[in-house]
Amino acid sequence: MAKIRILPDALASQVAAGEVVERPAALVRELVENSLDAGAHHIEVHAQRGGIAMIRIVDDGSGMDREDAMLCLERHATSKIRTKEDLGAIHTFGFRGEALPSIASVSRFRLATREKTALVGTEIEVNGGKLVGVRDHGGAPGTVIEARSLFFNVPARRKFLRTENTEFAHVEQQLRLHAIANPQTAFTLTHNGELVLHLPATRDMLERIRGLVGDELASRLLKVEETTVQGVTVSGYIGGPGMSRSNRQMQTTYLNGRPIESASISYGLREGYHTALMKGQYPVTFLFIQMDPHAFDVNVHPAKKEVRFHDGHSVRDAISRCVSHSLENAAKLPTGHAAARPPPVAARVPLVPDSRQEQFAMPVAASSAPLRNIAPIPASTPAPQPAAPAVSHRVADVLERIAAARSTPALQPQAQETAAAPETQEEEVPEEAPAPTKAELPEYRIIGVLQKLYVLMEGKEGLVLMDQHAAHERVNFEKFRRAIESGGVPCQRLLLPVTLQTTPRDADLLRQNLPSLNRLGIEIEPFGPNIFKVETLPSFLKTDDPAAWLDQVIEELSSLSSKSSSLRLSEDAIATIACRASVKSNDVLSIPEMQALLKDLFACEMPYCCPHGRPTLVQISTSELERKFGRRAPG
Repeated sequence: MAKIRILPDALASQVAAGEVVERPAALVRELVENSLDAGAHHIEVHAQRGGIAMIRIVDDGSGMDREDAMLCLERHATSKIRTKEDLGAIHTFGFRGEALPSIASVSRFRLATREKTALVGTEIEVNGGKLVGVRDHGGAPGTVIEARSLFFNVPARRKFLRTENTEFAHVEQQLRLHAIANPQTAFTLTHNGELVLHLPATRDMLERIRGLVGDELASRLLKVEETTVQGVTVSGYIGGPGMSRSNRQMQTTYLNGRPIESASISYGLREGYHTALMKGQYPVTFLFIQMDPHAFDVNVHPAKKEVRFHDGHSVRDAISRCVSHSLENAAKLPTGHAAARPPPVAARVPLVPDSRQEQFAMPVAASSAPLRNIAPIPASTPAPQPAAPAVSHRVADVLERIAAARSTPALQPQAQETAAAPETQEEEVPEEAPAPTKAELPEYRIIGVLQKLYVLMEGKEGLVLMDQHAAHERVNFEKFRRAIESGGVPCQRLLLPVTLQTTPRDADLLRQNLPSLNRLGIEIEPFGPNIFKVETLPSFLKTDDPAAWLDQVIEELSSLSSKSSSLRLSEDAIATIACRASVKSNDVLSIPEMQALLKDLFACEMPYCCPHGRPTLVQISTSELERKFGRRAPG
């Protein structure tokens, strides 16, 4: 007797339903996507008991005749594709023809549809995959699909559903995702008869976002101007520096209008935000990506949440460039969104002579040269090759972790040494690395210092607090980065070269990363089979055992499997250097020093956050103070 049998159609549909419709929100996703493919201008979603008891979708789309209405309930019946070539260039949301038969197999299902030109439509009832009846329908043009008692005939699957509130939260989130991508379509959502969302059609994407997240959050978003990089077009809105969440719920990304999740996209966002986002936080994004459908595959996930790119690096790099460019441009504007510039900006006013700015420039290791005027690496130290590629993030991450554990405390301000620095050092900055466009300097009056850390300032809009350590970190970070771009990290030659004997695997890893290590001040070269010689280390590093430190570098590099983008320099390592070289809490600064720090801060490309994403400036508005003291009514 044969052991292998073909499953009955009803059972096969229930198996497929487990992949496509795992909860009410998945049902909403599939049906709303069908409505959008049908050209609907208004879509209503009605739910009862979180969607478990009932989900009803009403649209004014093209509708179907009786023949199509019957065929759409057959497995793998679809109007979206005709040939195998169509599968390689999907332009619609749906294409498999599995959603409707799968839903009908695990619910009490009703479909009512009518074409706009037809006098009468069709109504079909299905109970757990079994056809109950077909009749004429006299409703409005469009389609109504109702699914009651989800998983009533599959109790094993029904018991995995969560509470009504949890399931409805997923339903609402699913509708929000599609509403953001389709502002030209009106959406309505009700739960247990109560109106939850009412979103009129609009041509303005930001207006649709405002209707979903509120005026306050929408007003703090930065626009990503539509930009095409290597065939990848990126546009949308993102949160500015300091605007983040502890989870990815507000990190929404779309590919050709389809909400998706992708490691390449997530990595591109992290890299674009790099120093404007605290670790463990996620950005607020409404990002739209347009690509040739032949360049990706959407048929890799049962729920079509994930895609596979033919060239994920191009997608990642395009997103990173567009996001970082938007953040940098926002920081240069004299006025703008609150996320980009927390304190208001007023007229430019002179603070202190330029020479006073130098008192905050930290020396590099034991060097007496101010950080602002970093020159190329001295002649005694081998200079890196000009054509060396940018340092990879994985090398930077390793150095940050290891250097943080072995570095000595940061140097303190040395105003006297800085003031005596010769002016000719300014000329050593190459012309090809000009200073970036600066944000307009605000008019602040310093009124004191809180806990030897927070500089209190009075502005036209209220009270402004500056974290002196975070501010100086940002100043030093950008100076270090410009130094690396112009010549490389200053390094120190070892009295005796260090030799490292490695395994063949680690030797190959080191050879791959030699250019990156050299630009980070680690001069390392092959010295025999699986043996390397180290001549220099970064000058900021203080360690009594260079060999042990390098062993840690190799160990951590070997634990990282994927290559990182080389678009950006080793900002993690630079941030570590900047942190070590910045003033700390309890460092007492004079008023002129504070003024010079403020002026240097607003000369930065992104003055409103430190390299780790923490804010440098916080404002408490006059109106908020008046409310706190009862001088103004709340609201």
